[in-house]
Amino acid sequence: MSASGVARRIRVGWVDAWRGLWLVAPMTVGLVLFVLTVVFLPLMVLGIGVLLVPVFVAATRALADTARRRAEKNGVPIARPYRPEPKYARGIVGQVQRCRALLGDPATWRDLVWLLAEFVIGMVLGILALGFIAEGVFGLLQPWLWKTITDAGDSGWYTFVKVDSDSRAWLAALVGVAYIVIGFWIAPKMLQVHAKWSHTLLAPTRKAEMELRVRHLTETRTDAVDASAAELRRIERDLHDGAQARLVAMGMNLGAAEQLMDSNPDAARALLSETREASAKALNELRDLVRGIHPPVLADRGLGDAVRTIALENPLEVEVTVAIPGRLEAPVESAAYFAVTEVLTNATKHAGASHVWIDLRHRAGRLRIEVVDDGRGGADFAKGTGLRGIERRLGTFDGTIALDSPKGGPTTVTMELPCELSSPKISPS
Repeated sequence: MSASGVARRIRVGWVDAWRGLWLVAPMTVGLVLFVLTVVFLPLMVLGIGVLLVPVFVAATRALADTARRRAEKNGVPIARPYRPEPKYARGIVGQVQRCRALLGDPATWRDLVWLLAEFVIGMVLGILALGFIAEGVFGLLQPWLWKTITDAGDSGWYTFVKVDSDSRAWLAALVGVAYIVIGFWIAPKMLQVHAKWSHTLLAPTRKAEMELRVRHLTETRTDAVDASAAELRRIERDLHDGAQARLVAMGMNLGAAEQLMDSNPDAARALLSETREASAKALNELRDLVRGIHPPVLADRGLGDAVRTIALENPLEVEVTVAIPGRLEAPVESAAYFAVTEVLTNATKHAGASHVWIDLRHRAGRLRIEVVDDGRGGADFAKGTGLRGIERRLGTFDGTIALDSPKGGPTTVTMELPCELSSPKISPS
């Protein structure tokens, strides 16, 4: 390993060791929450517990959510297992109802167990790496401190080395170096182990996963029905206001031309010419309408070429990379195409970007789409309906969307859809 690589490993290990130490603060807060919750649970019969227990449970969930986000940063995503809270009545009756709902959720009790266990197991995992480093530093100081330590009445043992001479002190220093190396080496691994340990209690149980799955399917089914209804209304409106109106006008013109054919041939020819132009416009409108429902290039050439087409038509400089060795199922292709179109439109209209990179690839049964622009950043799900619409569209297929858009940019939108290739890609001959 090069010197820069060693320096980087040391820097990462040092940072991760301190990150582990910083876990002690939330662990301490968690222990306090555990004690308060256990103390006030029996006091619910006196009323004061009814007021305070929901507050402690909410604080516990907030702390658990922080641990989930921290675990996700270490490569271990943890879903929230909590049941949705119903609407409560007002006053003390509603407070009692809330207590019953919170305490009836198994995830609440798993969170309490996690608070207590985290203070023990998490504490060890958090400070172990820094403990090795601190012990190693103490070993490095043995050649200068061993006489002072033994004169103070200490036994002179440094772990498994009896330090009673200069040579033994230097041996202890070598052991200290080994401890420091171990500390730097295990620091990132301890964070990953801690994330996996958190997963054991903070992740949904199998039963909770099924409940979350049913809830997700119910929500996405409703979104899909609403989206389909809205799309049908749009198509109906476009047909009524566009092609249908032109066809009606064409029929009236043809009737008038028929009546004028003998008496005024010039006027009849003018009406026929106007009708021909209207027919061309109606045909273009119908083509645009069909393209909005399912673009022909998407049906004929697949997702990759369809995205390349919209990239060529975009005023920004758009680079497209495609690694999809086959065709996807038509509904998935359509959802992915319109999702990319919406993200690209947002980058064009709102981001102030000049360059966009689009990467599409299929791997391990998932379609992954990444769209990056060099705009001003600051995009937010809460600032518009476009990203929420994409989320609903992808959610119908169990897809996900993630947004990373710091102020000043760049903005990265990552979308994933579980899908299989339905047919191999045929290269043009």
